[in-house]
Amino acid sequence: MAGAEALVNVTGLSGSGGATISSFQGRRNFRDRRDRAPSVRINERIRVPEIRVIDDDGAQLGVMPPRQALEIARSKGLDLVEVAPQAQPPVCRIINFGKWQYEQKKKQKESKAKQTFITVKEIKFRPGTDEHDYTFKKNNAARMLQDGDKVKATVHFRGREITHKELGGELLQRLEKDLAEFGTVEARPRLEGMNMSIVFAPKKK
Repeated sequence: MAGAEALVNVTGLSGSGGATISSFQGRRNFRDRRDRAPSVRINERIRVPEIRVIDDDGAQLGVMPPRQALEIARSKGLDLVEVAPQAQPPVCRIINFGKWQYEQKKKQKESKAKQTFITVKEIKFRPGTDEHDYTFKKNNAARMLQDGDKVKATVHFRGREITHKELGGELLQRLEKDLAEFGTVEARPRLEGMNMSIVFAPKKK
């Protein structure tokens, strides 16, 4: 009787609450399996009526059902890999999937290594920047350009200083001449609110 009561209690606990937990776990496990699946369809995962097949030596084998192509691949100890799913019909190759996947990752890694990331660094001046401060910031800008970064030089005006915009223009013109060896002007001096800015790009090597 105690066993029967225990059975009843367990059954009660596995009611709506238990079903919810079980359902959640099922969805989570399904999602995990889906996430681990290859992003490229191979072998039995290719489920279309017909595919265009390319042999491992690059020869065109024509259009055929996936099952027929898979038999050819298996006879060679290779895989059937869908390489152009958007084509009509999809294009599949008979190749060593592991080796192909390794080569694809290697190409992506090499492509990322060749990419160059350019950042824009800003240096700020005032209309009355003294010579020492100007030289210090100019040298910093030159170093940034040599490092491959873009430089935005900004003259900030305060209050009535904006009535002497020509001072900011003269300072940026001077900076352009001093940095001509290291960079080229990408954006000419422009006044936006209380700031006048110019943008330099590093010279191509």
